[in-house]
Amino acid sequence: MNTASTRAPATSAGSPLLEVKGATKRFGAVTALRAVNLSLQKHEVVALLGDNGAGKSTLIRCLSGVHQLDQGQILINGLPISPRTPAEAQQLGIVTVHQDLALFDNLSAAGNFFAGRELSWPRWAGPFGFLNSRAMNVEAEAALRKLQVIIHDVRHEVGLMSGGQRQGIAVARAESTCRLIMILDEPTAALGLRERRNVWTSVERLRSGGASIILICHNLDEVFAIADRAVVFRQGRNVGEAPANPQYREQIVSMIIGAEEPAATARGE
Repeated sequence: MNTASTRAPATSAGSPLLEVKGATKRFGAVTALRAVNLSLQKHEVVALLGDNGAGKSTLIRCLSGVHQLDQGQILINGLPISPRTPAEAQQLGIVTVHQDLALFDNLSAAGNFFAGRELSWPRWAGPFGFLNSRAMNVEAEAALRKLQVIIHDVRHEVGLMSGGQRQGIAVARAESTCRLIMILDEPTAALGLRERRNVWTSVERLRSGGASIILICHNLDEVFAIADRAVVFRQGRNVGEAPANPQYREQIVSMIIGAEEPAATARGE
């Protein structure tokens, strides 16, 4: 694999927070991942780049419990994990905002924000208490306000909202539950300029708080603005990496399109 000397994040010393070793995933006769390796340090933002079908989304679905690997290992802090569902992945500290957002159109913004972790009253009663809709509405509204996502009433159904509003709900929900790792699949695709800036502010806030981020993004300028490293996938393999820095734009693009010789310069050859 062509590997660049990366721009070291603040906590690059020590063992990685997340390691993926030899990840292979097949769907019938199609091999979507071919012995992929990936590492993620604490407080680091790693961007996964590549054309559609390169294997990026398949990898994050395996990390988030939607799919399971056929071969290989996923480790957090050196311990192997194998999430079988998104709920298990979240319990392990991995929160994902998928490109399809995974929202329930028939629920309100607040209902989606708290889906699977609804607040009850009295709190000691747990699932046997009454649904505390008022507290859920207040907390959801505050989280959305932090991202400057304009929703006039968090009690309205998500199915009636715009793409930008839906995206904001998904990102705000993920930020509120993230403990170790947040995975973002094209998080700004449906957002305007102001909301995009607020998503990146959210990413920086999470990183400062101790979380690490895996980002899928096709906008290199956004990658350079927020990420520490760019890892390139092509045809189910990770074919190279480089610092997420504009001076490496040519090498990164060369790796994405498959021009091997320019990519080699990313590691100083």
